[in-house]
Amino acid sequence: MFWTDIFSDEPSTILTLNLCLMNASNFVCYSLNGQQHVWRQESTSARERALQYLPGQRIHGFTVKEVVAVPDLFLTAVKLTHDKTGAKYLHAARDDSNNLFSVQFRTTPMDSTGVPHILEHTVLCGSKKYPCRDPFFKMLNRSLSTFMNAFTASDYTMYPFSTQNSKDFQNLLSVYLDAVFFPCLRELDFWQEGWRLENEKPTDPNSPLVFKGVVFNEMKGAFSDNERLYAQHLQNKLYPDHTYSVVSGGEPLVIPDLTWEQLKQFHATHYHPSNARFFTYGDLPLEQHLKQIEEEALSKFECIDPNTEVPSQPHWTSPREDHVTCSPDALAPDPTRQNTLCVSYLLGDITDTFEGFTLSLLSSLMISGPNSPFYKALIEPKIGTDFSSVVGYDGSTKEASFSIGLQGMAEEDTERVKQIISQTIDDIINNGFEEERIEALLHKIEIQMKHQSTNFGLSLASYIASSWNHDGDPVELLQISDSVAKFRQTLKENPHFLQEKVKHYFKENTHRLTLSMSPDEAYLEKQANAEEEKLQKKIQALSDRDREEIYKKGLELLAAQSKTQDASCLPALKVSDIEPTIPITPVQISTAGGVPVQYCEQPTNGMVYFRAMCSLNSLPEDLRLYVPLFCSVITNPHFDDEERLRVLVMMSAQELANGISYSGHTYAMTRAGRHLTPAGDLQETFGGMEQVKFMKRVAEMSDFSQVIRALPRIKKHILNPENMRFAINATPQKMSDTAAQLESFMKDVAENRKERKPVRPNITEKPPLPVYLNWFTFFVQELNFQPCQMKTFFQMPFPVNFVSKSIRTVPFTHEDYASLCILARMMTAKFLHGEIREKGGAYGGGARMGAGGLFSFYSYRDPNSVQTLSAFFRGIDWAKSGQFTQQDIDEAKLSVFSAVDSPVAPADKGMGRFLSGVTDEMKQSYRQRLFTVSHKNLVDVAERYFNVGQLTYGVAILGPENDTIKKDPSWIVK
Repeated sequence: MFWTDIFSDEPSTILTLNLCLMNASNFVCYSLNGQQHVWRQESTSARERALQYLPGQRIHGFTVKEVVAVPDLFLTAVKLTHDKTGAKYLHAARDDSNNLFSVQFRTTPMDSTGVPHILEHTVLCGSKKYPCRDPFFKMLNRSLSTFMNAFTASDYTMYPFSTQNSKDFQNLLSVYLDAVFFPCLRELDFWQEGWRLENEKPTDPNSPLVFKGVVFNEMKGAFSDNERLYAQHLQNKLYPDHTYSVVSGGEPLVIPDLTWEQLKQFHATHYHPSNARFFTYGDLPLEQHLKQIEEEALSKFECIDPNTEVPSQPHWTSPREDHVTCSPDALAPDPTRQNTLCVSYLLGDITDTFEGFTLSLLSSLMISGPNSPFYKALIEPKIGTDFSSVVGYDGSTKEASFSIGLQGMAEEDTERVKQIISQTIDDIINNGFEEERIEALLHKIEIQMKHQSTNFGLSLASYIASSWNHDGDPVELLQISDSVAKFRQTLKENPHFLQEKVKHYFKENTHRLTLSMSPDEAYLEKQANAEEEKLQKKIQALSDRDREEIYKKGLELLAAQSKTQDASCLPALKVSDIEPTIPITPVQISTAGGVPVQYCEQPTNGMVYFRAMCSLNSLPEDLRLYVPLFCSVITNPHFDDEERLRVLVMMSAQELANGISYSGHTYAMTRAGRHLTPAGDLQETFGGMEQVKFMKRVAEMSDFSQVIRALPRIKKHILNPENMRFAINATPQKMSDTAAQLESFMKDVAENRKERKPVRPNITEKPPLPVYLNWFTFFVQELNFQPCQMKTFFQMPFPVNFVSKSIRTVPFTHEDYASLCILARMMTAKFLHGEIREKGGAYGGGARMGAGGLFSFYSYRDPNSVQTLSAFFRGIDWAKSGQFTQQDIDEAKLSVFSAVDSPVAPADKGMGRFLSGVTDEMKQSYRQRLFTVSHKNLVDVAERYFNVGQLTYGVAILGPENDTIKKDPSWIVK
């Protein structure tokens, strides 16, 4: 530790020293040879400064309750309580510049109208101090935030943000505090974000009345995901007696029962400091946070009894069974096997930290990995495609649960699966677990504690949220090594400890639910009919005056959405606040076994991070679709193990099919860009709808010989020293050992050495384009590629759409790339957000510029499709018209820089250079171009690329049946 004498600035030789530490300060008084001095602490770490606080100390209306060093996580935890309101506060002081704030409220709805979810959306639509519409989205373009969002869980709502800029932190904190404690909660915002009855065409009073609203459409999209649907039913039925029996996010057919008055009342009773828990993280001073929170919010409230506690679920005296239905999945690996069955057990209170740790670890031992009992009993026999969507330990509710079951199974196997689950529990009780597996799991926990992520603060906030929400001790939860030590000691004293837990919680537990789910061919039709019935019931109750009022309100909302908003009341950083240069990451290039290696010395807490990259240029075309499968089974050395391979294929195919309803916009963008660049073509092959359908075909194969022959062929082409290069990120102390291990590794790889000529000739010397797959990353060099137009429609069992349009532009190194990035961000914030989300009712939408040279438009969980495509075209016209201000440009620059300057973990330093050849010098050149982007540049690139781009674009839609598209011969319908 280095200290500076603030009086003399000269280094002193300390002969005799008497220290008097002054609490909550950075000063030390001392006596040196009889002369009084005061030294200022210069380089104290954030966690060391936090240790200066003492229990009982009062700071800006708060009282310190506990100060605990948590060396495992390199932080100091300071727990406080607000004197006046009783609000709880936890500060995690850590030497991390990516500072985070979150405030969470215990929100316990008693119906499925989605009131906490709609409230979460609506409080971010304007507040007392910041009355402009939608300050949350506007702050995305006025800050350098590394994260901004809000979450609605089953029993709490959280509002987190993070940033590396101290001024930005204060700005965002001011907006968030005002939003949650003093929101406007305007009726117009409730209509827009929640639900409303409105004419299908707001300007036409004769058009039919329909349900609209962002949350309404979001939840329709959410429940088109069968996994999400099953999880919701399981929770509702396992905890039937209080808040967990309802849908906190909102059941689409119940959302229209919520009134604006009920929304405001829910805010008044739940969004109060007495019901709040504040969390801050990072290296910024705690005192400033407390001062701002007290002055801008908490000082204006008195203490109340929020009365939001969740009671324990009364335990059943006998097990229960239930059944639900879902829509069929056309992309399921086996269309004849689409049943799900799961047994779920109610466990103990999550505020018992050690019990929760034990049960979580026990869950991993039971289900994780191919050697776990339930994997061997349920997955290996291939009764289903994968574990049920809800599986293992779940500590997100007041009392935890454990679930085990299968999806992708036949209905006739129901009883068999029940028997297997029961028998496996008996086997665990009798046989216990191998000591090696227990030690391996504990070692994994220790490794996870050492791993440094860029969003560590957010991870901590999420980790403690549920237990703290029910008055558990968040500091105790952070002391993971204490739980590990206690677990080791307990197991040593009682070798049957885990078996006794299994017997108590599973064998003897009468509060267990067996829930089955099966597809119903008429499911979507029934849902549509139920919505129509709900709609007609609402309409029939309307008078002529009500209809007229609805029309007027629709016009009023449309006018408000179309009006240019004055956001001058919002705080904002300036472009001049951005650092002009980036720090250089030094790397060393060497070889191991003849293979180039990039070494990057980083403070990785003793961890070593290894990457291998292999060229695909010599791989035959017929093998390309198999590459993702190869990546997923590369750690299984016996490619000829057909039974094991079939299990992995079924699990992979099921996972891909399940992910479409959640990431449909990504699939749409990937498909839209397929025919525009070679990288886009590979991305669709490896990670798009083509790969989803390919894996479905593979999963349906009765004969796997073709697959078994393909994988070794891929291995010979890819695991070839001449096609490989490596990257190592580690501490200096670990580098020499790692180099020796690499030489040994290369001896094994050398067996694959084989002289091969490239399959494709005339490869240019342009930078390679990346495609990311698992822990291997493959590259293909850019070829001469002739684009063509293509519009593709995938009919899916969804009630909402995912829409994308992609235009070929320029790659990262081109001088126009920076202007296109700024344009994409500005179009999103100033035009597309309003057209697609506010007016159109989609959950999200916008534009983005990809490093591979594609400018893409997209929408997410969108009730419209053709209308959204029209909005994309109008967005292009808006950009070319130049109807934007310098303030708009500056805000877009801030938004782009927030992504450019997002924190990079030590494990990932230097990866841009290794993976895509983007050096620090290239990044700095791009940075300088971002600073200089002008109004003229933006109009010029819009004219240059979007005029010509109309001839070189792709469009893709994933969504429900669409007669308009089917009748248009320009569309390819899948």
